[in-house]
Amino acid sequence: MDTPAQLTDSASPAPTDRHRRKVATAAALASAVEWYDYFVFGIAAALVLGDLYFPAGSSSAGVLAAFATFAVGFLARPVGGVIAGQLGDKHGRKPMLVLALTLMGIATAGIGLLPTYETIGIAAPVLLVLLRVVQGIAVGAQWGGAMLMATEYAPEGKRGLYGSLVQLGVPIGVVTANTVFLVAGSVTTDATFASWGWRVPFFVGFLVLALAWYIHTRVEETPAFREAERALAEQEKSESEARSPLRSILRNHLGTVFLAGGSFAVNTATFYIIITGVLDYSTRTLEMERSSVLAVSLGVSVTQLVMIPAAAALSDRIGRLRIYAAGAIGLLVWAVPMFLLIDTASLVWLAVGTFVTSCFLSIMYGPQAALFAELFTAEMRYTGASLGYQIAAVLGGGLAPFVMVLLLEATGTSMSVAGYIIGLAVIALISIKVLATRAAAR
Repeated sequence: MDTPAQLTDSASPAPTDRHRRKVATAAALASAVEWYDYFVFGIAAALVLGDLYFPAGSSSAGVLAAFATFAVGFLARPVGGVIAGQLGDKHGRKPMLVLALTLMGIATAGIGLLPTYETIGIAAPVLLVLLRVVQGIAVGAQWGGAMLMATEYAPEGKRGLYGSLVQLGVPIGVVTANTVFLVAGSVTTDATFASWGWRVPFFVGFLVLALAWYIHTRVEETPAFREAERALAEQEKSESEARSPLRSILRNHLGTVFLAGGSFAVNTATFYIIITGVLDYSTRTLEMERSSVLAVSLGVSVTQLVMIPAAAALSDRIGRLRIYAAGAIGLLVWAVPMFLLIDTASLVWLAVGTFVTSCFLSIMYGPQAALFAELFTAEMRYTGASLGYQIAAVLGGGLAPFVMVLLLEATGTSMSVAGYIIGLAVIALISIKVLATRAAAR
């Protein structure tokens, strides 16, 4: 944003460069392991969970049920964002990040240990849904905490770059999740993979608990939160008003929250379409080989490790909204060509189609953390930024693979999915335009 809200703490001593790097690294690692845990479910949903937990008369019905469970996690994300936002704006960023990591580690490991429908009957899908809800609450709580730990420690002029380190958690999570599934598939037969091989990636959840302990014991609270806490204590207003970030957001900034969500829904929808929806479509409908498609997804995600920080750094120089809008325009223009290439059932053209899409996703995703942080002041930033992000996750990401399967079943053509992306891109561009107008007015 051209006129960002103040994120630094002018009253407290400036953190050393070494401390900034330690905090940014811890936040990036927290994001990476959370997203890894979250993504392994999406991959498993596309490959095996339908048959194991939702036996039905057709493969499409099983996949729809698995993707519906995948979407449940997104519906739970705003709950995590609201709870962690309220507590994080009152008591600090760090405690909520530690709690989110702990919840995610327990839920993910629990999925890996969960018996199937054949073993315990209806209790299996019920427990799977409950554990997915916990995952959703955890990732909803995590993003705001990790993002603010990075951006509120960032030196002036590098807020976008520092925020992008947390955004790198997404491609890192995708790369590691796909890698672990590729390894699990390569060392097992199809039968043993369906029996127990798919569970191995979920056991990494136990390692998240170690990272949570490290952040709890070695990382300090952000300067911006400490300054906001002092400012709130000095304000002459009622205790309930002063300590209710959610109330302030709902009364005075709800429009900004919805504009933030509307601007980002196309990004989350397209992302989950290419990493889970296309995985199902290419292997089940186009009959492409599973490991090859996973390898393409892995390779495409690696490119985001370069593109995301590059876009964020550029946004520090020429403005967040300009870069952000360029990515949305790219998704709008590329939606139809992408599916035309995928429909060739060629690995090469699949790679080209999804690679170009990932570039446009990265252009939006790089500056997004700093952009959302700058939309709100420090005393309500965790709540406001988290709500905007998680609304986009529900409207875009959570429903996207499910909507994709429904559209393909109803229309028989991938162009209907391209139309879905185009519609969300139009909403994004309208939202970005309104945000830019408001920024110019200020």
